[in-house]
Amino acid sequence: MQLNLSRRSAVRLLALSAVLTSALLQGCDSTPSVIKIGVAQPLTGNLAALGQDLLNGVNMAVEEINKEGYKVKGKSVTFEVVAVDDRANADTGKEVAQQLVDAGVVAVIGHLNSGVSIAAAPIYAAKSIAELCICTNPKFTQLGFDTTFRLVGNDNLQAKAIGSYSASQFRGTKVALLDDGTPYGKDLAAGAGVQLKAAKKEIVLQQSFDDKTTKFEETAAKIKSAGVEIVVSTLNDFQVLALLEALKAISYTDIKVLGGDTIKTTLMLKGTGIVSGLYATSPSLEAREFTAGGAFLDKYRAKYKIEPAYAGHYTYDAMYVLASAIRRAESAKPKDIVAALRKIDGYAPVTGSMKWDAQGEQRYGVIGVYSAGGGLWESQMRSDSW
Repeated sequence: MQLNLSRRSAVRLLALSAVLTSALLQGCDSTPSVIKIGVAQPLTGNLAALGQDLLNGVNMAVEEINKEGYKVKGKSVTFEVVAVDDRANADTGKEVAQQLVDAGVVAVIGHLNSGVSIAAAPIYAAKSIAELCICTNPKFTQLGFDTTFRLVGNDNLQAKAIGSYSASQFRGTKVALLDDGTPYGKDLAAGAGVQLKAAKKEIVLQQSFDDKTTKFEETAAKIKSAGVEIVVSTLNDFQVLALLEALKAISYTDIKVLGGDTIKTTLMLKGTGIVSGLYATSPSLEAREFTAGGAFLDKYRAKYKIEPAYAGHYTYDAMYVLASAIRRAESAKPKDIVAALRKIDGYAPVTGSMKWDAQGEQRYGVIGVYSAGGGLWESQMRSDSW
């Protein structure tokens, strides 16, 4: 009898030990059951359509990942998106960056604008929070933070594309160079100017605006007076549309217009046919250019009932790569995520993969050139070197 009781006691002790061990292990596991991902984009104002598109990409990825059943070290985890509106403004960007930090996000997919991304970067870096940005100004990754990651090619490459394409494809030599006054616009225009001069183009008009200007009658008159044949612009889509209307009003439309990536939007397609050629350079390739892009577009259209406005497939991919980094790190601590991102060559469902160099520049970045026609941005050429 005593022997049987001892065996039973031993079984009970083993069972109790297993329960205590499991509880202890769970107590040591710091991975939360809900992981918060910040998304900071312009969700109101003139760039709202672009910002919403980038948010849509993240939301769609999160919904899929959660539905599949995401686990970290065997523990079921759910992602939650915390979205904020940076209003495409640097000061607001800093405010919402702090809000995201206070909300406990472990990484941020944002911002659209270079000036906002650069302003917010120190706030994220102070808490070792990765900032995955679609902005293109090279200064973003030159801040000295290990938390800055760019999703696309930068403006050094985009400036080369502008100069190279203008030299090889446009017969005219007289150029107007216009920028929107932001860090993105001014620096890209400066780089483009160097490339244009090297290509034997003559810059006969150079003008800087702010990023909200919509009155271009005076500028259109100057373009006509100077005999401009090519307009190279880093203005936003709504601004270039206003410029095209001003040129149309004075019957000066036999020119080529080449813009930066902020005009390769669905809104800008309204300008098709106003001038003899409307082009855009962009580090964000169209989703349909990728083998898996068709499936993404079908899902996007079914979910949101609209066409993508900009580059939601890049933020969609970024969320998948981020989830992979968290799983690889076996941790949701921001510092561990940053370390994993620095090493990862992550599977990206649409674009193929994402990998960063020591500064946080995208190794697989390319610049495409597109022409507006037939209700689409039609690819003309693309390169990773130009």
